[in-house]
Amino acid sequence: MQTETRNFYAWYVVLILTIAYTISYIDRQIFNLLVGPIRADLDISDTQVSLLQGFAFAIFYSVMGVPIARIADRGNRRNVIAAGIFVWCLMTAACGFARNFLQLFLARVGVGVGEAALSPPAYSIIADYFPEERRALATGTYSLGVYAGAGLAMLVGGAVIELISLHAPIDLPLLSALKPWQLTFIVVGLPGVLVGLLMFTIKEPVRRGSIGQEATVEKASTRDIIDFMKAERRELAAIFVGISFVGIVIIGILSWTPSYFIRLHGWSISSVGINYGWILLLFGTTGAVAGGWFSDFLHARGASKAPLRAMILVSLASLPFAVAMPLVSDDRVALLLLIPATFFLSSPVGLSAAAIQNLTPAKMAAQVTAIYMLVVAFVGTGFGPMAVALCTDYIFGYDNAVGYSLALTAAVLTPLGILSLYLGLPPSTVKIGSAAIEQEQGNVSDI
Repeated sequence: MQTETRNFYAWYVVLILTIAYTISYIDRQIFNLLVGPIRADLDISDTQVSLLQGFAFAIFYSVMGVPIARIADRGNRRNVIAAGIFVWCLMTAACGFARNFLQLFLARVGVGVGEAALSPPAYSIIADYFPEERRALATGTYSLGVYAGAGLAMLVGGAVIELISLHAPIDLPLLSALKPWQLTFIVVGLPGVLVGLLMFTIKEPVRRGSIGQEATVEKASTRDIIDFMKAERRELAAIFVGISFVGIVIIGILSWTPSYFIRLHGWSISSVGINYGWILLLFGTTGAVAGGWFSDFLHARGASKAPLRAMILVSLASLPFAVAMPLVSDDRVALLLLIPATFFLSSPVGLSAAAIQNLTPAKMAAQVTAIYMLVVAFVGTGFGPMAVALCTDYIFGYDNAVGYSLALTAAVLTPLGILSLYLGLPPSTVKIGSAAIEQEQGNVSDI
């Protein structure tokens, strides 16, 4: 009974952290639905939009993650997360008061600073509540917040902007009239503060060692972290580089798919919000959990580095759908292709976190995760929107080429990401030849 209670509480913690992650992605991704009116009101290009979507957010999201994670490794991780929630929700609302490109850029920077306090300590907390054989499912469940948040951002944002558009602009004291897109940021941002209060219903767990035994709260020095990363550089580099490439594709699709349907197929903002929102909410979330389950299944069958292997397979499965979706002329076919693309691309981020947690000692788990987030967030989040926008503005040269830009980004970068992840596997399984295959099959059959 006591074990069942602990298991139930551990999953309750995952639920609360997942809600926080969902709110973070609502606040982060609502921008993508509002590209059209923001671009028109501020008179900016796709490339400038991509700076607001990605770079403004990522620059401090990635850099601030490391010092914040150091605080988390030495103190109360729950309180760090709660403080971050308050910051990013207020800064999301602040986006609604921006009147030019610079003001909106700075508000997006603030959102990134707040959200930097979430994932590194959250993954560390999850690792302390779950043993290795169940950790991938737990981190996969947490990572579904990416797609739950993105889906809700589309659904709620579409509904809010349609409702607001029916009314005249609202005048506030000392401020000029607010446009519907500005009010959407305020309406979406402020309620998230309540989730910060919800964080205080969970307990800071006892930190555990990498083999699951309780340990004293040992402090990891900078030298400890450097030595560890040198020792594990092959696998860490493969994950960092591989997920960076795949992350560019994921964020690029999340950022520009609404504009693709609006520009090429003539959809309204509310239509995109409803259709894409439900796809993200249903197939993105189930894909994230399925990826964690698949990794745990491989682990139970005796496969070494199960999260890494699962990342390779789901990324490979996503490739044909991600490339074909923006190239078809029928919007219904494009929507159908978007379903498997979303399902398979929802898994790699959570799986990569599980791989890093399995590899990293508890005393430095948040800091190593933060370094990973620094690289992946800066590259994936910072350059995902930009990669598509640069193709549209400078390779193809016209707005309606956004579909070609999405396809080109996926076709080039997904295989590079898969190759990098593959090179992170143990040397005996990377060798090409029947001997390596037989050895791996033998390892599985011995279990």
